[in-house]
Amino acid sequence: MGFFIRDLHNHIEKLHGQQFVGQSPSNSFTVYRGQGLSETEFNQLIKTKGGLLSFNSFLSTSKKRQVSLNFVHQTIASSDLVGILFIMRIDPSILSTPFAGIRDVSYFKGEEEILFSMHSTFRIGPMKQIDRNNRLWQVDLTLTSDNDPDLYALTERMREETEESTGWLRLGKLMVKLAQYNEAEDLHETLLARRMDNDERGNIFYQLGVIKCYLGEYASALTFYGKSLKTRQNNLSSQHPDVADCYNAIGIVHYMVGDYYNALSHYQVAMKIYRKNLPSNRPELATSYNNIGLVYDNMGDYSNALSYYQKAVQIRQKVLPSNHPDLATSYICYGSVCYKMGDYSSSISYHQKALEIYQKTLPPNHPDLATCYICHGSVYEKMSDYMNSLLYYRKALEIYQKTLPSDHPHLATTYNNIGVVYYNMDDYSNALSYHQKALEIYQNIFPSYHPDLAQSYSTISTVYLNLGDSSNALLYYQKAVETNRKLLPSNHPH
Repeated sequence: MGFFIRDLHNHIEKLHGQQFVGQSPSNSFTVYRGQGLSETEFNQLIKTKGGLLSFNSFLSTSKKRQVSLNFVHQTIASSDLVGILFIMRIDPSILSTPFAGIRDVSYFKGEEEILFSMHSTFRIGPMKQIDRNNRLWQVDLTLTSDNDPDLYALTERMREETEESTGWLRLGKLMVKLAQYNEAEDLHETLLARRMDNDERGNIFYQLGVIKCYLGEYASALTFYGKSLKTRQNNLSSQHPDVADCYNAIGIVHYMVGDYYNALSHYQVAMKIYRKNLPSNRPELATSYNNIGLVYDNMGDYSNALSYYQKAVQIRQKVLPSNHPDLATSYICYGSVCYKMGDYSSSISYHQKALEIYQKTLPPNHPDLATCYICHGSVYEKMSDYMNSLLYYRKALEIYQKTLPSDHPHLATTYNNIGVVYYNMDDYSNALSYHQKALEIYQNIFPSYHPDLAQSYSTISTVYLNLGDSSNALLYYQKAVETNRKLLPSNHPH
């Protein structure tokens, strides 16, 4: 398959050179593409207006509008999809994206097909209904060049962040950023079986730890991070930033399983190494500050949390493009603290900033988008806007179910959140059903002292009480008390 893709790309490049070489922007032309999108994908597209849209496969278009429009009509007649007629403005002087007319080799010469190579990227323009049909839309696109400021800034930053010693390691790191965790795991395990030097093995161990952490396999993540740390300590200085990366990553795993004190300890070791060996505006320091803020946030120390979040966002605003996902992470953290302090309008504002960045820069099923939807849902829940809360929670659940293992903690959290909304709507049967789904996952993956277990026990106790089952209510209340005693300091607000 790889040889076919490469040969087709090379053939399109060759035809492009023959057909469009030397042409100027004044020779711009329009092509069309008909396509069906699910409701979720369509809503995502609407929210991304003004942003960038990339087609991951080879892209077939036609110079004839009616050909593409007929395809759209057929699509909406035989499915529940939303029909989209893409109208694409093409500047033939753009060399970064090869495309070519293939009329002479096509079975359908009347379509006047223009074929684009993989990963063609367009700027999203105006959108409007066709014939007042809410399932039939026209979307204007403009082919981007390497000079597009948003695309250039983000691409350069991603290139820096995926810079490794070999092309395979760069590819693996990019797969992780795109949430292609299973494919990335296969690639890194294949690389590990090869004879590689210790530096490369340390990097592979580290990336496998990242993958396992995203998949919720925290014991395996700790194992790989430990191997990476040992390898890097043996080959590098103990104060090398790559060693700090390992301490930071191990801290993340401890944070994810609710061991905040071990998380904070590892984060602080990483921060000291970064401060000693890196310039004060490095993104690694921003990540370190943000992670420490998260620990304080979850320990109820909101003042310290805001202080560290502020340090992180000051660095990120200076050194990252305005559409970088790490900036969105900072906005989510700010919004989270505002939410916990009861400032819901500020919380929604920060979460919306994050959502706009994610929608423009991440694939539509990326888990970070789901996290942002969860944040929105939580705020609307506190504002007693339960329908909007359920809407956002279900958007998150749909993404998590597509991209994460069935026992991932993010799925459990989402089930729990939906259960709370049903409880607030006095639908106790549905509430209990979702809370029990969450509890089953928590019990399978977390130690007995994890805070999410304590919260789950407490919530189920309350639901049983409202259902008139006092025996089960007392049982789960006692479990919640026992778990909290193991977990929280005596001065915690909860």
